[in-house]
Amino acid sequence: MGVVNVTPDSFSDGGLWFDEEHAVAHALQLAEEGADILDVGGESTRPGAVSVGEDEECRRVLPVIRRVTAACDVPVSVDTRHAAVARAAAAAGACIINDVMPFAGDAAMAAVVRETGAGLVAMHMRGTPQTMARLAVYDDVVGEVESELRAALAFADAQGIARGQIVIDPGIGFAKDTAQNLALLAALERFARLAPVLVGVSRKRFIGELCGEPLAAERLSGSLAAAVWCALHGAAAVRVHDVKATRQALAVAHALQ
Repeated sequence: MGVVNVTPDSFSDGGLWFDEEHAVAHALQLAEEGADILDVGGESTRPGAVSVGEDEECRRVLPVIRRVTAACDVPVSVDTRHAAVARAAAAAGACIINDVMPFAGDAAMAAVVRETGAGLVAMHMRGTPQTMARLAVYDDVVGEVESELRAALAFADAQGIARGQIVIDPGIGFAKDTAQNLALLAALERFARLAPVLVGVSRKRFIGELCGEPLAAERLSGSLAAAVWCALHGAAAVRVHDVKATRQALAVAHALQ
Protein backbone atom coordinates (compact mmCIF):
# COMPACT_ATOMS: atom_id res chain seq x y z
CA MET A 1 0.00 0.00 0.00
CA GLY A 2 1.60 3.23 -1.15
CA VAL A 3 1.04 6.39 0.88
CA VAL A 4 -0.34 9.51 -0.81
CA ASN A 5 -0.63 12.28 1.78
CA VAL A 6 -2.60 15.22 0.41
CA THR A 7 -1.76 17.21 3.53
CA PRO A 8 0.47 20.10 4.58
CA ASP A 9 1.40 18.56 7.95
CA SER A 10 1.96 14.78 7.75
CA PHE A 11 4.90 13.65 9.87
CA SER A 12 7.12 12.50 7.01
CA ASP A 13 6.18 14.21 3.76
CA GLY A 14 3.65 16.85 4.73
CA GLY A 15 3.36 19.47 2.01
CA LEU A 16 5.21 17.57 -0.71
CA TRP A 17 2.01 16.31 -2.35
CA PHE A 18 -0.47 18.85 -0.99
CA ASP A 19 -1.08 20.30 -4.44
CA GLU A 20 -3.50 18.22 -6.52
CA GLU A 21 -1.17 17.94 -9.51
CA HIS A 22 1.74 16.77 -7.36
CA ALA A 23 -0.48 14.32 -5.46
CA VAL A 24 -1.78 12.72 -8.65
CA ALA A 25 1.71 12.51 -10.16
CA HIS A 26 3.04 10.96 -6.95
CA ALA A 27 0.25 8.38 -6.84
CA LEU A 28 0.85 7.36 -10.44
CA GLN A 29 4.58 7.13 -9.75
CA LEU A 30 3.91 4.77 -6.82
CA ALA A 31 1.68 2.71 -9.11
CA GLU A 32 4.53 2.44 -11.62
CA GLU A 33 6.85 1.36 -8.81
CA GLY A 34 4.53 -1.53 -8.00
CA ALA A 35 2.03 -0.37 -5.40
CA ASP A 36 -0.87 -2.82 -5.10
CA ILE A 37 -3.06 -0.21 -3.37
CA LEU A 38 -2.82 3.58 -3.25
CA ASP A 39 -3.87 5.09 0.09
CA VAL A 40 -5.04 8.70 -0.29
CA GLY A 41 -5.45 10.76 2.87
CA GLY A 42 -6.40 14.38 3.46
CA GLU A 43 -5.98 14.66 7.23
CA SER A 44 -2.77 14.09 9.14
CA THR A 45 -3.07 11.69 12.08
CA ARG A 46 0.39 12.29 13.51
CA PRO A 47 0.44 12.91 17.27
CA GLY A 48 -0.95 16.36 18.02
CA ALA A 49 -2.14 17.02 14.47
CA VAL A 50 -4.90 19.59 14.07
CA SER A 51 -8.20 18.08 12.91
CA VAL A 52 -9.54 19.02 9.48
CA GLY A 53 -13.17 19.74 8.61
CA GLU A 54 -14.94 17.21 6.41
CA ASP A 55 -15.47 19.73 3.61
CA GLU A 56 -11.75 20.54 3.51
CA GLU A 57 -10.82 16.86 3.67
CA CYS A 58 -13.11 16.15 0.72
CA ARG A 59 -11.69 19.13 -1.18
CA ARG A 60 -8.23 17.64 -0.80
CA VAL A 61 -8.85 13.98 -1.61
CA LEU A 62 -11.80 13.70 -4.00
CA PRO A 63 -10.16 15.28 -7.09
CA VAL A 64 -7.07 13.12 -6.53
CA ILE A 65 -9.12 9.94 -6.18
CA ARG A 66 -11.14 10.70 -9.32
CA ARG A 67 -8.06 11.37 -11.43
CA VAL A 68 -6.03 8.46 -10.13
CA THR A 69 -8.81 5.91 -10.59
CA ALA A 70 -9.37 7.23 -14.12
CA ALA A 71 -5.67 7.00 -14.98
CA CYS A 72 -4.72 3.57 -13.59
CA ASP A 73 -6.18 0.27 -12.43
CA VAL A 74 -4.54 0.19 -8.99
CA PRO A 75 -7.23 0.09 -6.28
CA VAL A 76 -7.50 3.25 -4.20
CA SER A 77 -8.20 3.44 -0.49
CA VAL A 78 -9.18 6.56 1.39
CA ASP A 79 -7.47 7.18 4.72
CA THR A 80 -10.19 8.83 6.81
CA ARG A 81 -12.01 8.61 10.12
CA HIS A 82 -15.11 10.43 8.85
CA ALA A 83 -18.07 8.59 7.34
CA ALA A 84 -19.12 11.49 5.12
CA VAL A 85 -15.65 11.63 3.58
CA ALA A 86 -15.58 7.85 3.15
CA ARG A 87 -18.94 7.87 1.37
CA ALA A 88 -17.89 10.67 -0.97
CA ALA A 89 -14.58 8.95 -1.67
CA ALA A 90 -16.34 5.69 -2.52
CA ALA A 91 -18.56 7.59 -4.96
CA ALA A 92 -15.39 9.10 -6.48
CA GLY A 93 -13.83 5.68 -7.06
CA ALA A 94 -12.20 4.51 -3.82
CA CYS A 95 -12.91 0.86 -3.02
CA ILE A 96 -11.29 0.59 0.42
CA ILE A 97 -11.81 2.66 3.57
CA ASN A 98 -8.75 2.86 5.79
CA ASP A 99 -10.31 3.90 9.11
CA VAL A 100 -7.85 4.85 11.86
CA MET A 101 -10.72 5.00 14.37
CA PRO A 102 -12.95 2.07 13.33
CA PHE A 103 -16.51 3.05 14.19
CA ALA A 104 -15.39 5.13 17.18
CA GLY A 105 -14.66 8.24 15.14
CA ASP A 106 -18.04 8.16 13.38
CA ALA A 107 -20.65 5.46 14.04
CA ALA A 108 -22.08 6.01 10.54
CA MET A 109 -18.91 4.48 9.08
CA ALA A 110 -20.36 0.98 9.43
CA ALA A 111 -23.30 1.97 7.23
CA VAL A 112 -20.95 3.34 4.57
CA VAL A 113 -18.96 0.11 4.47
CA ARG A 114 -22.08 -2.05 4.37
CA GLU A 115 -23.89 0.00 1.75
CA THR A 116 -20.93 0.54 -0.60
CA GLY A 117 -19.40 -2.92 -0.19
CA ALA A 118 -16.00 -1.28 0.27
CA GLY A 119 -13.11 -3.03 1.91
CA LEU A 120 -12.33 -1.85 5.43
CA VAL A 121 -9.05 -1.47 7.27
CA ALA A 122 -9.93 -1.45 10.97
CA MET A 123 -6.97 0.06 12.82
CA HIS A 124 -6.42 0.05 16.56
CA MET A 125 -6.18 3.45 18.17
CA ARG A 126 -7.07 5.05 21.47
CA GLY A 127 -8.30 8.61 21.67
CA THR A 128 -7.64 11.01 18.82
CA PRO A 129 -4.44 12.32 17.23
CA GLN A 130 -4.64 15.12 19.78
CA THR A 131 -4.96 12.83 22.83
CA MET A 132 -3.46 9.46 21.91
CA ALA A 133 0.07 10.14 23.16
CA ARG A 134 -1.10 10.16 26.78
CA LEU A 135 -3.22 7.02 26.34
CA ALA A 136 -0.30 4.65 25.69
CA VAL A 137 -0.89 2.86 28.99
CA TYR A 138 -1.39 -0.92 28.95
CA ASP A 139 -0.99 -3.81 31.35
CA ASP A 140 -0.69 -6.20 28.38
CA VAL A 141 -0.44 -4.29 25.12
CA VAL A 142 -0.79 -7.35 22.87
CA GLY A 143 -3.75 -8.75 24.75
CA GLU A 144 -5.53 -5.41 25.02
CA VAL A 145 -5.03 -4.47 21.37
CA GLU A 146 -6.22 -7.93 20.35
CA SER A 147 -9.30 -7.58 22.54
CA GLU A 148 -10.16 -4.17 21.12
CA LEU A 149 -9.72 -5.38 17.55
CA ARG A 150 -11.97 -8.36 18.34
CA ALA A 151 -14.58 -5.90 19.56
CA ALA A 152 -14.35 -3.95 16.28
CA LEU A 153 -14.76 -7.18 14.31
CA ALA A 154 -17.76 -8.19 16.43
CA PHE A 155 -19.36 -4.79 15.86
CA ALA A 156 -18.78 -5.13 12.12
CA ASP A 157 -20.42 -8.56 12.18
CA ALA A 158 -23.42 -7.13 14.02
CA GLN A 159 -23.68 -4.35 11.43
CA GLY A 160 -23.85 -6.82 8.56
CA ILE A 161 -20.34 -6.27 7.25
CA ALA A 162 -18.87 -9.46 5.78
CA ARG A 163 -15.70 -10.67 7.47
CA GLY A 164 -14.10 -10.98 4.03
CA GLN A 165 -14.30 -7.19 3.65
CA ILE A 166 -12.10 -6.51 6.67
CA VAL A 167 -8.38 -6.22 7.27
CA ILE A 168 -7.08 -5.32 10.73
CA ASP A 169 -4.17 -3.06 11.66
CA PRO A 170 -2.55 -3.05 15.15
CA GLY A 171 -1.95 0.69 14.82
CA ILE A 172 1.80 0.97 15.24
CA GLY A 173 2.60 4.34 16.80
CA PHE A 174 -1.03 5.19 17.59
CA ALA A 175 -1.22 5.42 21.38
CA LYS A 176 1.85 3.18 21.65
CA ASP A 177 5.45 3.84 22.63
CA THR A 178 8.51 2.13 21.16
CA ALA A 179 8.49 -0.86 23.52
CA GLN A 180 4.77 -1.39 22.89
CA ASN A 181 5.25 -1.16 19.13
CA LEU A 182 7.96 -3.82 19.29
CA ALA A 183 5.75 -6.12 21.37
CA LEU A 184 2.95 -5.80 18.80
CA LEU A 185 5.28 -6.47 15.87
CA ALA A 186 6.60 -9.55 17.65
CA ALA A 187 3.01 -10.82 17.94
CA LEU A 188 1.86 -10.30 14.34
CA GLU A 189 1.19 -13.99 13.80
CA ARG A 190 -1.26 -13.86 16.71
CA PHE A 191 -3.16 -10.98 15.09
CA ALA A 192 -3.16 -12.76 11.73
CA ARG A 193 -5.29 -15.50 13.29
CA LEU A 194 -8.08 -12.92 13.70
CA ALA A 195 -8.10 -11.48 10.17
CA PRO A 196 -5.66 -10.46 7.43
CA VAL A 197 -3.25 -7.88 8.83
CA LEU A 198 -2.05 -4.58 7.38
CA VAL A 199 0.89 -2.93 9.14
CA GLY A 200 2.13 0.64 8.80
CA VAL A 201 5.69 1.02 10.07
CA SER A 202 7.23 3.18 7.35
CA ARG A 203 9.45 6.01 8.68
CA LYS A 204 7.73 6.01 12.08
CA ARG A 205 9.13 7.50 15.28
CA PHE A 206 10.00 4.17 16.88
CA ILE A 207 12.35 3.45 13.98
CA GLY A 208 14.00 6.82 14.55
CA GLU A 209 14.39 6.03 18.24
CA LEU A 210 15.89 2.60 17.55
CA CYS A 211 18.27 3.94 14.89
CA GLY A 212 19.08 7.35 16.32
CA GLU A 213 17.61 9.10 13.27
CA PRO A 214 15.51 12.18 14.01
CA LEU A 215 14.56 12.87 10.36
CA ALA A 216 11.61 10.77 9.18
CA ALA A 217 12.70 10.91 5.53
CA GLU A 218 16.08 9.35 6.48
CA ARG A 219 14.57 6.19 8.01
CA LEU A 220 14.39 4.08 4.84
CA SER A 221 16.78 1.35 5.96
CA GLY A 222 15.02 0.85 9.26
CA SER A 223 11.65 0.92 7.49
CA LEU A 224 12.76 -1.81 5.09
CA ALA A 225 13.91 -4.01 7.96
CA ALA A 226 10.55 -3.55 9.68
CA ALA A 227 8.60 -4.24 6.49
CA VAL A 228 10.51 -7.46 5.87
CA TRP A 229 9.87 -8.57 9.46
CA CYS A 230 6.16 -7.88 9.06
CA ALA A 231 5.89 -9.75 5.77
CA LEU A 232 7.68 -12.80 7.17
CA HIS A 233 5.62 -12.86 10.37
CA GLY A 234 2.04 -12.77 9.20
CA ALA A 235 1.30 -9.39 7.61
CA ALA A 236 -0.77 -9.56 4.43
CA ALA A 237 0.13 -5.98 3.45
CA VAL A 238 2.45 -3.17 4.48
CA ARG A 239 1.69 0.54 4.17
CA VAL A 240 4.82 2.35 2.95
CA HIS A 241 6.17 5.62 1.59
CA ASP A 242 8.97 3.97 -0.43
CA VAL A 243 7.26 1.46 -2.71
CA LYS A 244 10.09 0.53 -5.07
CA ALA A 245 12.66 -0.11 -2.34
CA THR A 246 10.16 -2.05 -0.25
CA ARG A 247 9.12 -4.25 -3.15
CA GLN A 248 12.78 -5.11 -3.80
CA ALA A 249 13.36 -5.97 -0.15
CA LEU A 250 10.23 -8.11 0.04
CA ALA A 251 11.02 -9.91 -3.23
CA VAL A 252 14.37 -11.04 -1.87
CA ALA A 253 12.94 -11.95 1.56
CA HIS A 254 10.16 -14.02 0.04
CA ALA A 255 12.54 -15.78 -2.35
CA LEU A 256 14.78 -16.72 0.58
CA GLN A 257 11.78 -17.87 2.55
